[in-house]
Amino acid sequence: MRKLIISAVVGGLIIFGSLYFAKIITGSKKNRRPEPRKVVKTVFVDTVQNGVVPIVVPANGNLKAKKRVELYSEVQGVFRSGSKLFRTGQEYNAGQTLIRIDANEYYASVQSSKSNLYNLLTSIMPDLRLDYPEIYPKWQEYLNSFDLNKTTPKLPEMTSEKEKFFISGRGVISNYYNVKNLEQRLSKYTIAAPFRGVLTDALVTEGTLIRSGQKLGEFINTGVYELEVSVSKTYGDFLKVGKKVELTNLEKTQKYLGKVARVNGRVDQGSQTITVFIEVSGDDLKEGQYLEAYLEAREEPNAIEIDRSLLLENNQIFVVRDSILDLIDVNPVYFSNKKVVLKDVPNKEVIVTRALTGAYAGMLVKVFDSSNVKRAKS
Repeated sequence: MRKLIISAVVGGLIIFGSLYFAKIITGSKKNRRPEPRKVVKTVFVDTVQNGVVPIVVPANGNLKAKKRVELYSEVQGVFRSGSKLFRTGQEYNAGQTLIRIDANEYYASVQSSKSNLYNLLTSIMPDLRLDYPEIYPKWQEYLNSFDLNKTTPKLPEMTSEKEKFFISGRGVISNYYNVKNLEQRLSKYTIAAPFRGVLTDALVTEGTLIRSGQKLGEFINTGVYELEVSVSKTYGDFLKVGKKVELTNLEKTQKYLGKVARVNGRVDQGSQTITVFIEVSGDDLKEGQYLEAYLEAREEPNAIEIDRSLLLENNQIFVVRDSILDLIDVNPVYFSNKKVVLKDVPNKEVIVTRALTGAYAGMLVKVFDSSNVKRAKS
């Protein structure tokens, strides 16, 4: 029993001693953590001066040649070589032969029909001289001008019913139109360039057997192009034909000036947009090239334009009043990719022009003084 009491006393002394020394050690530490410094952030500001802000609607699309022809064959035959090879990128002048299909066999049948018509006219001339001497001279003149190697001339004008009955009864009129039909089809064996341009697609080569209805290629004029873009129907009333439009390439290295050529009168039901066609020309433009257009839809009076990052979700922006941030309500009227047009911002109000991380109303700030930077540089 005595040993137990001694053990308990010794244990109690050890515990109290440990607590005592722990208190001494804890009390000896000094709190040297410095108090946090109050940081005043610098803000960039600008003084509001409301004015007229042009509403510029961005759009984009790919160029298409304004004049383009898809080449199809209406006849059948072998594709014969011409003065130029029928290849993609080949340039042709207006009237120059694009495609020449072998028409020797068909040409012979045309000549045969013309010969039949000539023989028919020759056979009726004696009767005309005897029965209708007053009309004989003009038909004799027509017969003299008939050349089998040239296009069949137009029939003389028939002034009386007797003349019409006689000529028609001998089958002259039906034979004449049969020849003209054959000549018209013969002309389709040669396809000429309707304007100066370049061949953008060639689907056949010399020696190919071409069939009727077969597509042969595409031919475009490289002088003038059109850019098809879609804009919101909100600005449909402001986009007038002839309005100037600024265009740039994808890299923003080239600028072009175009004009609104056509405005579709129908609104797309799915996207609620209107299709606008912008005409543009340039020596370095190519079909299919991607361009961005900036259409000036309208002008908004008594407004300002700022970065979209400065507009808060509840349609408020930060202003600076006596080095303190404050919030004011604004009325956004137009949004672009990077900008927003605002109304109802008082003149001479000092607004923040660059987004500030952690900003809140009542925050103490320091206005950036650009004059100090200029003095330091000088």
